[in-house]
Amino acid sequence: MFFRSKSRYTVYTYGADILKTRAREIGEITPEIREIAEEMLRAMQLFDGIGLAGPQYGVNLRIVTLGIPCSDHGAVSPGEAALLPRMPMTVINPEITAMGEAKDTEAEACLSVPGISAPVERSQFIQFRARTINGELIECECGGMLARCLQHEIDHLDGILFVDRLTEDVFSSIEPKLKRLKKNGRKKDFKKTILV
Repeated sequence: MFFRSKSRYTVYTYGADILKTRAREIGEITPEIREIAEEMLRAMQLFDGIGLAGPQYGVNLRIVTLGIPCSDHGAVSPGEAALLPRMPMTVINPEITAMGEAKDTEAEACLSVPGISAPVERSQFIQFRARTINGELIECECGGMLARCLQHEIDHLDGILFVDRLTEDVFSSIEPKLKRLKKNGRKKDFKKTILV
């Protein structure tokens, strides 16, 4: 009889030191980086996320996986038209090179802040640059959920959580939940794990 060993996928939660640390740039896209990307894509899907940044997975590198669904309303930006059909995908060293002045406020949630959502103001459009896992350079204007998700995930790479961007009133309203989350997270080393 053969036994298949279980795979462990972990997402770090609110209170973990790695979530407050700026991630390092990736030089060469090595086989190890490709393996990390595959694991992160699997973890993102298992945890029902649409984005996952390296620090959330315990990897202090500027790597992000994305799994944003195509919108029924059609693409509103060149980035959505180009990238949404390619989901899920991994981007390396993603950066925002410009941000539009128009803003909107939408509820955000996060795999690292489970059970909590709150309204966050973000730019509606951004100029985005990154490399794919195959080394292809991407440079495009992004809008919609893609722009919001990229801003959220790149914040993670800079040690910023969405709760750090809340207004004082909104943060005060969820602070008791955050304290409970941090207290409970300490018991599990701020790790949420799925075995498959």
